Amino acid sequence: MRKIFAVTLLSVAAFATQAMAATNFSGEWKLNLSKSDYGPVPAPETMERSIQQTDTTITSKTHQKGAQGETRTETKYTLDGKECINTAGGSTSKGTAKMEGDKLIIESVRDFQGTELKSKETWSLSGGGKVLTINNHIMVQGQELDLVVVLDKQ
Repeated sequence: MRKIFAVTLLSVAAFATQAMAATNFSGEWKLNLSKSDYGPVPAPETMERSIQQTDTTITSKTHQKGAQGETRTETKYTLDGKECINTAGGSTSKGTAKMEGDKLIIESVRDFQGTELKSKETWSLSGGGKVLTINNHIMVQGQELDLVVVLDKQ
């Protein structure tokens, strides 16, 4: 009986490890505006994101256009929860990234036009890995808002 239990436990552990390792956000992604919800924030007209992920890092290059102009950003995080520094829109952002099960959690703080902006992004894949949903909880000047950005794999 103990042998069956041990074999079952090892099988479950191996499956769980394989499932966790299988989550990879790498790819070329395009904004699906009809499925996204920017709330009170002006949505971009277009957004494309290129993501490269290894076992230890994730790099995201984003290009978007909209009423507020055209921007290009690049962020890089280690996936061990250690603080990383990125520059976006001329300001420095400090943040961490870590995998929690099959989700990626990115928490960051940056100066936005003289005000501290905190963000917690939760990334998840669905549709057989073809749909990336980013739930972004933002806190700025005592206000909180939630955005949902949906991207389709190209």
